[in-house]
Amino acid sequence: MTKWVYSFGAGAADGASDMRDLLGGKGANLAEMSNLGLPVPPGFTISTQVCTHYYDNGESYPGELDIQVGEAIAAIEQVAGKRFGSTDDPLLVSVRSGGRASMPGMMDTVLNLGLNDATVAGLAEVSGDKRFAYDSYRRFIQMFSDVVLGVDHHHFEEILELYKEERSLHLDTDLTAEDWEKLIAAYKQRVEEELGRPFPQDVKQQLWGAIGAVFGSWMNQRAITYRRLHDIPASWGTAVNVQAMVFGNMGDDSATGVAFTRNPSTGERALYGEFLVNAQGEDVVAGIRTPQDLTETARIEAGSDKPSLEALMPRTFGEFTAICDKLEQHYRDMQDLEFTVERGTLYMLQTRSGKRTAKAALKIAVDMAEEGLITRDEAVTRIDPASLDQLLHPMIDPDAERKVIGQGLPASPGAAQGEIVFSSDEAERLKAEGRAVILVRVETSPEDIHGMHAAEGILTTRGGMTSHAAVVARGMGKPCVSGAGALRIDYNNAVMRVADRSFTAGDIITIDGSTGQVLDGRVDMLQPELSGDFATIMEWADARRRMGVRANAETPTDARAAREFGAEGIGLSRTEHMFFEGDRINAVREMILADNEAGRRAALAKILPMQRDDFVELFTIMAGLPVTVRLLDPPLHEFLPHEDEEIAAVADALGADADKLAGRVLALKELNPMLGHRGCRLGISYPEIYEMQAQAIFEAAVAAGKATGKPVTPEVMIPLIATRAELDVLKMRVDGVAEQVREETGAELAYQVGTMIELPRAVLRAEEIAETAEFFSFGTNDLTQTCFGISRDDAASFLGDYVEKNLIEADPFVTIDIEGVGELVALGVERGRKSRPDIKLGICGEHGGDPASVRFCESVGLDYVSCSPYRVPIARLAAAQAAIAGETPSTD
Repeated sequence: MTKWVYSFGAGAADGASDMRDLLGGKGANLAEMSNLGLPVPPGFTISTQVCTHYYDNGESYPGELDIQVGEAIAAIEQVAGKRFGSTDDPLLVSVRSGGRASMPGMMDTVLNLGLNDATVAGLAEVSGDKRFAYDSYRRFIQMFSDVVLGVDHHHFEEILELYKEERSLHLDTDLTAEDWEKLIAAYKQRVEEELGRPFPQDVKQQLWGAIGAVFGSWMNQRAITYRRLHDIPASWGTAVNVQAMVFGNMGDDSATGVAFTRNPSTGERALYGEFLVNAQGEDVVAGIRTPQDLTETARIEAGSDKPSLEALMPRTFGEFTAICDKLEQHYRDMQDLEFTVERGTLYMLQTRSGKRTAKAALKIAVDMAEEGLITRDEAVTRIDPASLDQLLHPMIDPDAERKVIGQGLPASPGAAQGEIVFSSDEAERLKAEGRAVILVRVETSPEDIHGMHAAEGILTTRGGMTSHAAVVARGMGKPCVSGAGALRIDYNNAVMRVADRSFTAGDIITIDGSTGQVLDGRVDMLQPELSGDFATIMEWADARRRMGVRANAETPTDARAAREFGAEGIGLSRTEHMFFEGDRINAVREMILADNEAGRRAALAKILPMQRDDFVELFTIMAGLPVTVRLLDPPLHEFLPHEDEEIAAVADALGADADKLAGRVLALKELNPMLGHRGCRLGISYPEIYEMQAQAIFEAAVAAGKATGKPVTPEVMIPLIATRAELDVLKMRVDGVAEQVREETGAELAYQVGTMIELPRAVLRAEEIAETAEFFSFGTNDLTQTCFGISRDDAASFLGDYVEKNLIEADPFVTIDIEGVGELVALGVERGRKSRPDIKLGICGEHGGDPASVRFCESVGLDYVSCSPYRVPIARLAAAQAAIAGETPSTD
């Protein structure tokens, strides 16, 4: 019989931490903590295989599951000394999700399950605290109704707020047991009004309803969105964890909290977190009450007058810190913990590797390596390359004027500015229009995931450092200020008020997630300095990677940024971008309008010194590092005006005939320009264009070499080659220009001529093309277009549907399609090296900065990747991780 259910508790467990694929992260870690002898309330995990069965079989369970769950409940009863459904001393349980990848807040949880009109009396009797019992029951009704029955939580919040208002009560803790009894009756009445049936009293019905809701939540919209954003396959499924309840709301000797063994924002080696006395777990993250600090140091830094856990419960605090140290040493990583204190007894409810900012991840990895807890290789592999984007965003200039309008908690570092929006839907809509927005909410919930993703930053008026907004923002790398309590949000009128000022939707604000400040208007920003722990990790990464990392750059600004970020050369300089600058576009248009070669050459003579100056500056900045220059690629019509008014204006500026210009525009128009007269085809038709560019490149190389004292070896790249014959003809032209420059300057001139491999035919004929080409650069943007037969410019309208329906794993223009485009690249590598074993091989499409694509490039043995300057650190780290993954781990 298949084992579907795995028990844990009382110092033993059926599972262990290496079973996260089967038990999910939460279940595997609960089992591991039990095996370590830590105080874990007993429970059981229903495996992810049940989730798979559930969706593969019309949302039905395996036949043996009912029996196994019953046996597991009996095991909990034996350890806890309580019975499920008993009216004397009832066992209550929590039901939570737990996938193999952490998805905080995305899926459903039910607490206090097992309470009904009869068992609540038994709980009141055995606990000696009637208020606690009825408070727990009302929480259960609210949560179960929302999660399982589909009665939205706002119904119950409305009833509660009205009740408190009528009686001039301010806090939930002001309500008595009798108050909760009256509210429970009102809650149940509202459920019956909404559903036409009473709230369920059968505890087994409650349990199976909650289990079904957790499995169902795997496919809710917020979970689907989260998986899409974090590349989590739907096929993984979720486990369900059922665990005996322990109560942090049984009086002043009870508490509940969350903690990180190191600071998740900065990486500092200090206990970080919050707790509440006489509360349940959801109270800490809901922002309903202001949490208290765990340590005295944190309390003093925060300026709080509420006692810390260290001061309030010193014995419990000592036990907890010892457990924190033990778990961090055991897992060899920073841990995110949940705990409850029930009448002075500490219980551990969860541990997992904590989510952290990129800044914190770097510090934690470097510190742990230097502490000897992990190796340097492990430190390098602990950093998500894509997360480095967080370090590359602007910060507020320290010299800038700050018009502070509010202060909250520094929940996620970095700064952001944009228009105020009050709803996630509006944030997503404006983002689609290219507008930067700040999502302003009282508090966020999992339903806000799409708006948080669309926003530049998040501002909430409620919630602590471990609130939903804070945790999700840190995971996304978004700046966030939470708990800015002085701000008042009026959703109905779309107004944010602070003191005597009002801000409406569309007003510009800036948030500083590093200080918690909210600022009026736009504020000057600075680029971050990449040093310290970042530099250490990059140094360790560079020592381990095999592939080189270059940048795609054609402007001096891009080239300097590339050098700053550690690029080892330029892998793609697009010469056509230079044609659009200043007055040179007019010279380009003169060339296009010319009736003959002589006219074109006359116009090109005007462009030559401009192109030469461009290349001199690039070569000088790169100081002897390799620079690959792609000759003109786009079709000529892109340089011409298209509207009548534009045509008339350009004709006037050029002193040309407007009708002639309009006729030329019409003549150059193509039905499918991406597959038209572009790339090397322009060089075949108009060789004088490529000759001018080659002359500019070679003369610049000579000039820059003399100026810097560092010889320049330019790499001339001819685009869109389909046949060796095309390359032979054009290489002969380039070689001729090089010889001419040598003769005119008397300088030694080393250079290489190669091609972009961006057409399937070029891949198939790579062996013979490599007899002429000295290097290949795989242009995977066009290779993806020509392999799939889809336009990158139009694909966004339907590729999302393909990803959502699991027809493809990812957008192939973002992450390389290994099975199709990847096979073409591998074939091109194999055939190119067959005829020229030492051929230099790189990639210069957008995939060069995508970590998954970089791993693929390592696997096929490319010599380098090239990407945008700001993605160079990402590529460096990804290349190192790919190299480490293919080798025996280092033991340094």
